[in-house]
Amino acid sequence: MKSAKTKVTSALSSAEGPTARANDVNTGNVSTPPSSKATADITRRRFLMGLGTFGALTGAQTLLAPLLPSGMISSAIAQTKDSFRIIGKSAGLVVLNDRPINAETPAHLLDDKITTAENMFVRNNGIPPTSIDPANWLLTIEGESAKQSKQYTLADLKQKFTHHSYQLTLECGGNGRAEFSPGAKGNQWTTGAVACPKWTGVRLADVLKDVGIKDDAVYIGYYGKDTHISGDPSKEAISRGVPINKALEEENLIAWAMNDADIPFMNGHPLRLVIGGWPASTSGKWLERIVIRDQIHDGAKMAAPAYRVPCEPVAPGSKVADEDMCIIHAMPIKSLITYPKSGDSHKKDVQFPVRGHAWAGDKAVSKVELSIDFGQTWLVASLEKPVNRNAWQHWHSQIQFPSKGYFEVWAKATDSDGVGQPMILPGWNPKGYLNNACHRVAVQVM
Repeated sequence: MKSAKTKVTSALSSAEGPTARANDVNTGNVSTPPSSKATADITRRRFLMGLGTFGALTGAQTLLAPLLPSGMISSAIAQTKDSFRIIGKSAGLVVLNDRPINAETPAHLLDDKITTAENMFVRNNGIPPTSIDPANWLLTIEGESAKQSKQYTLADLKQKFTHHSYQLTLECGGNGRAEFSPGAKGNQWTTGAVACPKWTGVRLADVLKDVGIKDDAVYIGYYGKDTHISGDPSKEAISRGVPINKALEEENLIAWAMNDADIPFMNGHPLRLVIGGWPASTSGKWLERIVIRDQIHDGAKMAAPAYRVPCEPVAPGSKVADEDMCIIHAMPIKSLITYPKSGDSHKKDVQFPVRGHAWAGDKAVSKVELSIDFGQTWLVASLEKPVNRNAWQHWHSQIQFPSKGYFEVWAKATDSDGVGQPMILPGWNPKGYLNNACHRVAVQVM
């Protein structure tokens, strides 16, 4: 039976309680809701528009409707003075922007070894599609370096190719941007634009090879069904890609499932790319086209300064010419403390558990160390192997605090090439990318 067309409405709605967080030990900043004109108030006009849109959906399969708490409006950006909620996501996520919708996950909500759907961050560059029909969704593969042009339905992908599942780490290139000084424009991510769910789909390499790759292939690029923030249909919201050798690695997926369920709408349902270890912007959502290129892909957000850093180190605050910026490839070594939550208290004479994750782009993590004396001494934590390449690795330890008072727990990871995290902000860049400074949480010992 042909499935009904799925209508998708705006995913922000009101939630109980404030989302502003206590001062983060990393930044000293207080996270607050967006303050643009678009988010100043929920107006009567918007409220009525939401009711009208919801009424028009009667009889259709509504993707977000089962997730709506009683009394919530599905299509309006419903909010109070100090609270937001993205449908299908934890109320604990911190909304950084509502147009496009972007939200990060506080570190303590990433404690699971496999990131849950409700706790996966949201990073949009444009406006999500307003209608989704999975039964008739088409993926087109073409390009000047493709031997032919082919189209696949979701059913074609599932029937023709072998299914694979991998845990793959996705991290926004701007994760940690809030710490840069001078500041960088863009979403002020702290530590929570990272996740490592289980993804299921078919290998990108298998589909590309089925189409045929010419010898002159250099890059692949993607196009999604999201629209430009301006509403101009002639503009793409984002269209990035990766070199062909990266695209052909076996862990990269064209995925339709996350954690053995449909991918959440805000994370790309019904189909997306998943390119582990590289900036999450290379993992296109609402995927409808892949191009095999004979040059570096030139889609939206491929040109400088987007997702590029200075090719050579620059002084903080410098202006950098576009031609002196290089495309970000693999993400750097990084770690996250997921327990304890920053600000927790603990008794002095009891062993204190500490745990978290570490990841290193295309490499493996070889070591995680902890310090409770501001980096003067370090304790090596127990480190687990990754479940597969490009998955984060879990670490844990026990700490004995020497006295009562205020302490910070610092985590520092080292990759398989011996490169470790810096204890302070790494080299400054104009867009605030690739901050992999040590994560720190505060603990009050009683």
